[in-house]
Amino acid sequence: MEISVGHTPDSDDAFMFYGMFTGKVPSPDFKVNHVIEDIEKLNRKATNPELDVTAVSVHACAYIPGYTVLRSGGSFGINYGPIVTAKKQMSIDEIKKSKIAIPGKMTSAFLLLQLMIGKFDYVEMNFSDIPEAVKSGKVDVGLVIHETQLSYEQEGNVKILDVGEWWNKTTNGLPVPLGINVMRTDLGMENIVKFDKYLQASIEFGLANFDDALEYAMQYARGKDHDLIEKFVKMYVNHVTVNMGDSGEESIRRLFEMAKEKGLVPDFEISIASK
Repeated sequence: MEISVGHTPDSDDAFMFYGMFTGKVPSPDFKVNHVIEDIEKLNRKATNPELDVTAVSVHACAYIPGYTVLRSGGSFGINYGPIVTAKKQMSIDEIKKSKIAIPGKMTSAFLLLQLMIGKFDYVEMNFSDIPEAVKSGKVDVGLVIHETQLSYEQEGNVKILDVGEWWNKTTNGLPVPLGINVMRTDLGMENIVKFDKYLQASIEFGLANFDDALEYAMQYARGKDHDLIEKFVKMYVNHVTVNMGDSGEESIRRLFEMAKEKGLVPDFEISIASK
């Protein structure tokens, strides 16, 4: 079966797909054509849907009923996740009154921050532009994702809120649900489970051949140094990435329970691949 697979130009995604896209982990069932787009663009593509398999923000699942969540390939933080930055420390009240730069309305970071502090005024921009927008004063506050969670000090900003720590405390230690991979439900559960296992094998291959997979992922480093990218990959390619297990599934369901209670997402039923 020939399928289209979308992933982000992020080093952790590239690391996961290293085995698959280089042919080092072959599949008798699938021929893969991959498409690389920023996560918010992939979120929006999935509302059509345009791709057979795609990385999306967990938040986007509320708006893409034609897809089923795969158990492998998820980005879950273990007591870490998106952060909020500014040029100086600010109180919660000051943050709430600020216009906050966000990396997209369908990102999980945006939903998580709304759950943490309530609704707020925001401006959307590409995630990679947010640190400079904060530093230059174009915005007072920025919601930061991906490797810029680690480089904010180098960029001249300070951390004023830690969304990942808040989620960890609020949920008694559930992993922070950020990104996942989904597959078109109409392709059938048998194919979904087969591809899920194929992606899991690719992730396991990357972890078993870490240095080679990291070197492959460095093409998406966006100018960040090797040590920072290695740290970032180790944060977001973890045991929950290989298979979300019960804790990952519970964290996704908890996120949407909380969001529905506050009216932040429509009422819907999420579909998750069979174990």
